[in-house]
Parts: sequence; structure tokens; C-alpha cells
Amino acid sequence: MTNATNILHVDMDAFYASVEQRDNPSLRGKPVVVGGNKRGVVAAASYEARKFGIRSAMPMKEAMRKCPNLVQINTRMSDYAAVSKQIFSIFLEFTPIIEKLSLDEAFLDVSNSIRLFGDEINIATKIKDSIFQQTGLTASIGIAPNKLVAKIASDLDKPDGIFFISNHNMQEVLDPLPVQVIPGIGPETLARLQRIKVFTVGDLRQTSKGHLEPIFGRFTKQAQEKAAGIDKRSVRPNRERKSISAEVTFDSDVFDRPIMYRELLKLAEQTSSRLRAEQLVAGTVHIKVRKADFSTSTRQCSLLPPNNLTKSVYTAALNLLDKWLTTYPDTELRLLGVGCSQLAPDIQTDLFSTDILANKANLEQTVDKIRARFGHTSLSRARSIDSEEIM
Repeated sequence: MTNATNILHVDMDAFYASVEQRDNPSLRGKPVVVGGNKRGVVAAASYEARKFGIRSAMPMKEAMRKCPNLVQINTRMSDYAAVSKQIFSIFLEFTPIIEKLSLDEAFLDVSNSIRLFGDEINIATKIKDSIFQQTGLTASIGIAPNKLVAKIASDLDKPDGIFFISNHNMQEVLDPLPVQVIPGIGPETLARLQRIKVFTVGDLRQTSKGHLEPIFGRFTKQAQEKAAGIDKRSVRPNRERKSISAEVTFDSDVFDRPIMYRELLKLAEQTSSRLRAEQLVAGTVHIKVRKADFSTSTRQCSLLPPNNLTKSVYTAALNLLDKWLTTYPDTELRLLGVGCSQLAPDIQTDLFSTDILANKANLEQTVDKIRARFGHTSLSRARSIDSEEIM
């Protein structure tokens, strides 16, 4: 059973944008967003960009309007995945009980680590110091008796902070916070709450159920428990990941097949490198295509044997795309995506039954390491430079 005040929520600060600013010093201090092109959305925004009201998931056009001097960077998922692997290796030095939420975010249960490393604040400080020393990046950490409150706490001293909430000061800290810090309260629910004078977490906790039931219905009790900082969920190690994917929205609709193929390879590389970073193999590959009229289609096929090799993922995706283009021959694409599902742990002794496959896997891992150290453009595959074959 998890003891009180032993849950950490670690959240890297503007992760993708911070990696870009770390790797390119000329970007430091500038408003930077990561995420494709003018017709896509913001995947991450630096703190300099956030001062202009720019946030993740905002349309890129809107972000550019808010800040004309915005620096836009294409995503480098394989590089972010490599840095993420470093960060999660640091977590493992302190506890094996880790629930990965994304490349840059996790819950850690350090209940059994205190006797080895000191109290929760000491552990959080050591984790932050190790992350900065090894990656040059900063993290914000929330400490609390449970996951809900730890996640709220990690946002209260950003960036590069530690915020501790105990059972003793929980309501003192939570009550004055805006009610939308409670997960599940979006703009529509917020507007309805404000109409009945519920503005803070404390208001939600103290308002009668009769006033809240028209808004939350059967979830009223759950909403008020959240406002009281009650969360009985435990940290779940090795959460099963359903899929990994990447997509690109083109600046202008694309008709030229070589451009489609080149972008498809980039997406296959991003997806497969993330599989390798998370030590997973995929049994299914799927593509997503969106036409100029915004109609969207998906296609999928099996990957046998399940693996995480770029060439395998690309070949499967290419076959799917070619079949789709045969059905829709004169089509312009607005968006293209590649994804992998049916994921399983990468157990090399079973998967790599031949020396050839093992050598290919070792080559892919070497490419990942070189790109993590010297940047994605340090190595290019043949097809990326307009060859007919992929190396």
C-alpha cells in the first residue's frame, strides 16, 4: 500500500522546445514552438512563447498571429525519445515503481526509497539535479500523498521547481486554486460552474450536491472527492501503451508521389525510433491519409515478425499508401501519418532468430545513438536524399 506523501509527479519543462534550445544555443531566449508547419498545430511552446499566450495544441496560424517573431521548428521525435530514455533511466536509480505518461512525464512511487535516499524532497532534488547534469534540461516535480494532488503540485512552481503538498496543508493549498485545475473540468463545465458561483477548488468542495448534480450528474461525488484531494489510484508501473504514431500536415496539398514517399520515410523513422527507445516491437502498421477536402482514411496491415526496424515499418506503410493511391489515383494529400500498434516488449532473444535481423537491429540502435548525440541531420538514409532505395 502506498504511504502518504510519497508520490512524485515529474514533468519536464517545455520538453520538446527545451531540447531544441539546448541543441541550438541561438534559440535560447527566443519564443520557440515545435510542431510541423503553418497548417499544423503547436506540439510544444517555450516559456518565451507562452508569454504571448501560445500553448500546446494551438493551430500554428494562430500562434504566428500572436507572435510574428515566433521561431517554428519541425519535430525531431527520435531525438526527444533518446533524451526521454536518459531521463527514465535516472528515475530507475531511485525507484522501479514508475508510471510513464508520455516521453516527458511520469508518476514515481518513492515510498520504499526514503530509507535509501532521504525524504521525498531530498529524492526530488536529487532527481532534478541528475536530469540537469546529464541532459542540461530542467524538470518540475510535485510531491503529494496521491497522483491527483502530485500532478496539480507540479504545476505550482514551474519551471524548474519542487512543490510539496502534505495531508496537513492539502486544503490550504488546494482551496484557493482555480477550479479548472481539477482534471475533467473543461471550458464548457467551467462556464456552467461559474454561473453558480463556483470559481475555486474550495468552492467546488463546499457547494451542495444539489447545485452540482445538474452539471456533473452521477460524477458529482467524484468531482467533490477530487476537490478534497482524494485519489485512491496507485502508481501503475509499465502501463500498457496502445500505439505510437507520427503525422505531418503539409504546407500545401501534395500531389507528387516522391514527396509523399520521402515524408512517409521520415514518419516511419520517427515511429520506429520511438519503439526502440521504449524497447517495444509492433505487430501492426497503419497509415492515416487526409485529402484536401478534409476526408480522412486509415489502412493497416500486420508486421511479421513483430519488430521495430525502420525499413520494416516503412515498407509496410509504403505498401499501404500505394494501395490507397491505386484506389484514389489523382488525389492531393493534406496530411499523412504512420502508426504502430499491437505493441509488445522487445525480447531480442526471441525476435532476432537470424544474424541478419540482429545486425539490422544493431545498426538501427547505432543510428539512434549518433542522432541523439549529434542531431537528426547527422545521418540520412538514401531515400531521404532522393534515392529509389532505402538503406
